[in-house]
Amino acid sequence: MSVFAGLVERLADLLQPLFHASAAAAAIVLFTAFVRLLVHPLSRAAARGQQARAKLQPELAELRRKHAKNPERLQRAVLELHERERVSPFSGLLPSLLQLPAFFLLYHLFSTTSGGEAGGLLTHTLFAAPLGDRWADALGHGGLLGPAGLVYLGLFAFVAAVAAFNVRRTKRTMALSAVPAGAGEQVPGLGTVTKVMPFLSFFTLVTVAVVPLAAALYVVTSTTWSAVERVVLYR
Repeated sequence: MSVFAGLVERLADLLQPLFHASAAAAAIVLFTAFVRLLVHPLSRAAARGQQARAKLQPELAELRRKHAKNPERLQRAVLELHERERVSPFSGLLPSLLQLPAFFLLYHLFSTTSGGEAGGLLTHTLFAAPLGDRWADALGHGGLLGPAGLVYLGLFAFVAAVAAFNVRRTKRTMALSAVPAGAGEQVPGLGTVTKVMPFLSFFTLVTVAVVPLAAALYVVTSTTWSAVERVVLYR
C-alpha cells in the first residue's frame, strides 16, 4: 500500500506545475486511464463477442420458434448454441470485474489514516474539496453551496450527463436487439439484467456521494471512459 501511495505522490509531484493543488486529483485521473487502457483489449474482445451474438440472431429466432412451448428446452438449446459457437452472453462483465481491485485500492488508500494522522495524500484537494473527504463532509463544512459543496455539485452534474447519455445509448442498443414478446429469454436471467441495465449508470451518483472523493474520481473517470469506449467499439 505504501509503495502505491508513493507512486501516486510522485506522479502528483510531476503534475504539480500544471495542476498545482489539484495535482493528486489529476494523478488519479491518469492512473484510472492507465488501468482502463490495460483492460481495453478485454473490452474489444467483449465488443467482438456482442457482434458475434448479433450474428446468431437468425439461429436464436429458429430455436425460439422450434421450442416456443418448452421454455426449459429453449434455454438449454440457447446455452448449447452459445457454447458451440464459443460466445459468452456475459463476456462484457469481465472488464468491469478486473477494475474492482484498483477501485478498492484507491478507496482503502483514501479512507484510512497512518498512525492516527492523515497521510500526505489525504491533504490533497480537488479545488476546494479534500480528496479524503466525502459529500457529507462537504455539507458539514460550508453547506451545499460552500466551496467544497460546489465541487460536488459540478461532479454530480457531470455524472448525471454521462449517465443520461449511457441510458439513451443502452436503450437504443437494446431496442435493436430486442427479443420478440412471448419468445422467452435467450439466457436464464438475462432478461432481468437487460431491463435494469439502462438505469445502472445513475448508481454512480450514489457512489460519488458516499465514497471518498479520490475513489469517486476513479469511478467518474472510469464511467466516462466506458461511455466513450462504447461509442468507438459499438459503432
